[in-house]
Amino acid sequence: MDLRRISHDFSVSPQIAAADVPAIKEAGFKSIMCNRPDREDAGQPDVAAIEAAARAEGLEFRSVPIVSGHLSEGDVADFRAALEDLPKPLLAYCRSGTRCTTLWSIVQVGNLPDDAIVSAAADAGYDVRGIVAQMSGRA
Repeated sequence: MDLRRISHDFSVSPQIAAADVPAIKEAGFKSIMCNRPDREDAGQPDVAAIEAAARAEGLEFRSVPIVSGHLSEGDVADFRAALEDLPKPLLAYCRSGTRCTTLWSIVQVGNLPDDAIVSAAADAGYDVRGIVAQMSGRA
């Protein structure tokens, strides 16, 4: 697993497997959010199996599937609701972690200074400068 901390209560990861869930719990996470639709790639682990593994470990789980390159206002609202509702710390995953980080960044615009959002993402290896500038009306 490649867990990348974005904030004190939110981390992201590329695709996980059901077998990773015990280690995720051991790392201190209280919930998992999937931001990847099933069957996006051949051989991708089924979200239902990961959800079952999470629940078996006593973790909360929510699927908020986002089709890469097709982000809608409803997607952002669903992500925001999950981020607010799920117990922390929270691990979100997608194909590479980029979608999760982008969504987190969008939700944080107006709540955190833009440079703090960009810096948190950059520290985890993600570049969100463009989306933050766009969301802040500076693009």
